[in-house]
Amino acid sequence: MKHLWKLLLALIAGVLVLIGFSGPSGKKKSEVPATTAAATATAPPAAATAPIQTRQTLRKTTQNVLELADALRQGGVRAEMSIKSQGLEVAADAYRTSVGKLSILAVDQKMSFFQAENDRKPKDYREFMDRIIEQGKPDGIMLPMLPYYQEYAYDPDAKELVVIEFPAKKEQRQKETTGAAGL
Repeated sequence: MKHLWKLLLALIAGVLVLIGFSGPSGKKKSEVPATTAAATATAPPAAATAPIQTRQTLRKTTQNVLELADALRQGGVRAEMSIKSQGLEVAADAYRTSVGKLSILAVDQKMSFFQAENDRKPKDYREFMDRIIEQGKPDGIMLPMLPYYQEYAYDPDAKELVVIEFPAKKEQRQKETTGAAGL
């Protein structure tokens, strides 16, 4: 217990180092090595996708909520909302999971107010966006930004906000940053 603060400080420093390493690489398209350019030129058209753009998440907000059916058609799956990482990844996993859960709680609270006023929950995606998220309005809900491979979506059947993960984006970004061998 005496050295708990040192452990916590080391964990925070580790997370900051990981964030520093996982940020944008700073390479421009013209700086791609010749071997990579040659491999891309001979790759099949399906592999010639645009590079995944990461985004700032800390202290950033969004009002972008997808329709669940559209998100699922685009290859999304419901995100796992529990912490399963080990080691230094636990802190990032805990942050990502807690942000998603807190966002869902904020929306649930506003939906409870809506239900108390109207004796029902929003009937569809459009009403959810207009009356709960209130996109572009000063009193609208500002959801914390999720990582580049996750998005918020509205489930019209369950009438709730969910977090959707796009595994293909995550995999493509990993290949872009570690190479085809995953090293």
